Amino acid sequence: MGRAISTMGVTLKWGENQNTLTKKIDIKNFPDLGGAPEMLETTTLSDEAQTFIPGIQSMDALEFTANYTKTDYEAVLADEGKELYYALEFGEDGSEGVFEWRGQHTVWVTGAEVNSVVEMVISIAPLTKPTLRTA
Repeated sequence: MGRAISTMGVTLKWGENQNTLTKKIDIKNFPDLGGAPEMLETTTLSDEAQTFIPGIQSMDALEFTANYTKTDYEAVLADEGKELYYALEFGEDGSEGVFEWRGQHTVWVTGAEVNSVVEMVISIAPLTKPTLRTA
């Protein structure tokens, strides 16, 4: 039986290729790294109930929240709109797995209230599906 791991130390990195992945900011959360496939209905008039086969996997933008500072915002903004490689590392140096994908991101500052932390969102439009790096 496996043991659980903590979110402590989960790291988002990006770069122009897989060899230049760099941590630019600390993140506060991460999204689902996939989604259920669309269901394609195959029901015929002979079936007693609807039948389906899996279709294309559904995936939304991958959104990460970070604390806002001008320096961090500018670091993220400098790479906005570029087609990049991304990696989300679990455990120290990815010891618990690294999910990789390609995409491009945008960044914006989110609204806030009295007595709260100012945050920003990095939204990555995926060009490939996040997959677990193998050996």
